[in-house]
Amino acid sequence: MTDFTLTKDAEGVATITWDVKSRSMNVLSLQGWEDLDTCVTDALADADVKGIVITSGKPDSFAGGMDLNVIAKMKESAGDDPARGLMDGLMASHAILRKIERAGMDPKTLKGGKPVACVLPGTALGIGFEIPLACHRIFAADNPKAKIGLPEIMVGIFPGMGGTTRLARKLGAMAASPFLLEGKLSDPWKAKAAGLIDEVSADPMADAREWVLSAKDADIVKPWDQKGYKMPGGAPYHPAGFMTFVGASAMVNGKTQGAFPAAKALLSAVYEGALVPFDTALKIEARWFTHVLMNPSSEAMIRSLFINKEALEKGANRPDAPDQKVSKVGILGAGMMGAGIAYVSANAGIEVVLIDREQAAADKGRAYSEGILDKGISRKKVTEEKKTEVLGRITATTDLDVLKGCDLIVEAVFEDMGVKAEMTKAVEAIVGDDCIFATNTSTLPITELAKASVRPAQFIGIHFFSPVDKMLLVEIIKGAETGDRAVAKALDFVRQIRKTPIVVNDARFFYANRCIIPYINEGIRMVAEGVNPSLIENAAKQLGFPLGPLQLVDETSIDLGVKIAKATRAAMGDAYPDGAVDEVLFAFADAGRLGKKSNAGFYDYDDKGKRQGLWSELGTRYPEAEDQPDLHEVQNRLMFAQVLEAVRALEEDVLLDIREGDVGAILGWGFAPWSGGPFSWLDIVGADWAAETTGRLAEAHGPRFATPALLSKMAAKGGSFYGGAGKRAA
Repeated sequence: MTDFTLTKDAEGVATITWDVKSRSMNVLSLQGWEDLDTCVTDALADADVKGIVITSGKPDSFAGGMDLNVIAKMKESAGDDPARGLMDGLMASHAILRKIERAGMDPKTLKGGKPVACVLPGTALGIGFEIPLACHRIFAADNPKAKIGLPEIMVGIFPGMGGTTRLARKLGAMAASPFLLEGKLSDPWKAKAAGLIDEVSADPMADAREWVLSAKDADIVKPWDQKGYKMPGGAPYHPAGFMTFVGASAMVNGKTQGAFPAAKALLSAVYEGALVPFDTALKIEARWFTHVLMNPSSEAMIRSLFINKEALEKGANRPDAPDQKVSKVGILGAGMMGAGIAYVSANAGIEVVLIDREQAAADKGRAYSEGILDKGISRKKVTEEKKTEVLGRITATTDLDVLKGCDLIVEAVFEDMGVKAEMTKAVEAIVGDDCIFATNTSTLPITELAKASVRPAQFIGIHFFSPVDKMLLVEIIKGAETGDRAVAKALDFVRQIRKTPIVVNDARFFYANRCIIPYINEGIRMVAEGVNPSLIENAAKQLGFPLGPLQLVDETSIDLGVKIAKATRAAMGDAYPDGAVDEVLFAFADAGRLGKKSNAGFYDYDDKGKRQGLWSELGTRYPEAEDQPDLHEVQNRLMFAQVLEAVRALEEDVLLDIREGDVGAILGWGFAPWSGGPFSWLDIVGADWAAETTGRLAEAHGPRFATPALLSKMAAKGGSFYGGAGKRAA
């Protein structure tokens, strides 16, 4: 069975329908390319065919892009000379799209070609939009849920099947940049306004048929194939175009700090391609795309942000248990966290009971959802009907009896063992015996919290990240007695609210905070040592971290750091390793510099809370050492502070799957996305180099950098995490 089928009617319209039967949304495989080429060749060769319409057999979408599982393996399957194999494969793909674009026209007169229209019933992403860009006219259905664009940059590559070159020449470099460099997606009407597509129609198939039967020779010649073509906004050698590319280069380097190879490659392809004829520009695009695919970063990003993320969302590690879909959830605590959980639950169609001790607090929690929905209405992303529907699912109350009938409880009260135990006992006495009880906590041990439960097998930890409506990760924590049904319930709930889950075993700080806290502490420790704070922050940003450790502690609040430090010191006693960090942290707290929330921390802020720069007195309080470490030394300390904890978590069976470790790190705290996560990064740099470097760091800075036994063993054997040594590696 082929993915593309060709039909011809009596009026001379050939319809090529894309329908991958095994998928809910079309994705392009290598076989699909051959099928498309066969259909296009047939239609162009048939004298009775006057025009061609390419569309989808799916009612609400055109295509979701290339099958990234195929892309991830392209390098492996490219033979002994992978770069040449990739380049040849890409140029063969370009030839198919160029065949559609030229459509049999005479290469000199540009006449005699057949009109090719593309009909988009709905979403068209990646190659699912690059194919339409090669057609002569794009018709989209009036489908407000549709998303149209080129999001490849988000998974470590760029549009490499002609999309980069065609969109830049269609719109100009400046206008195309949000769609290419940011992966911006648009609904059909916004896509038309931006010039991405040509028509939005109530009956796009009828309109496309009418167009292909009436189109003239001049209607099907692309601007870049016409004599005298000039790039919108100016080519690089034009004064206006020169300024565009200078600005674009500065913007890309400012945003990526040189850490993301795909963005630089994309910009290079546009710049160099704009200097030459179109067909040469396609070769340049293919070379830069090959360059990106040969970079281990692209493989790591695709594996973590697409393949592994999708596997986890589909329940890769879900226990064998019946469907545990949540119909009614009770949320205890209507603060910022509880209110956020209430919103994402109600927005997913789940009935919500939002509990707080005071009715005003419960109402305020419900109002949080109203505020998000109102913002959506102002941006025309939410309708009044949708707002009414979502808010109608949230019952804000102080009455615990309303929790009867809930099949899941999410407790999000104050981070105090006593308070949580009290709520556990009170609520379990009301809800049914089969109700799963989940506690939302970032630090408190689940096994200890479960001691307050009469049903510990149905007690589980769920760690949401703030703000709940924006953060994609949810960390599910199994206590010592947590049963499979509780794990399945938590996973099914996370899937319902459209977030990505990882499942870990109970241990201090679980997985995410176990890695985040050492990153922050290492930055603070370096301040105390006299390392230039700007060097610390910029070293982190040049590694691809969204926030340096000092900005991160400001954002999360310094007093929270103090609270965690005191609790950790009490639990660890003489083994507590972070006294040097506490001296700095406690001094800031005592001075009232609590971070962004107090408009004073490691950074200065204006009256509106806008960050102004590092605290002007920081250098006075902690004088800079005369000898500063080099950039790589600072980066290695910041990177290994996190990565070694990830490896130790795996060694100790806190983390059960390296896929969860990588995906969780990127989605949870923004761990260098270009690397694919801590385990992917170790595979990129090599276990031998990592072991050698951590040995040197441990000698210079202490046992926190000691090489874990798993990493030492891997280095000795020349192994890797995704090469077989890691647990459950895909």
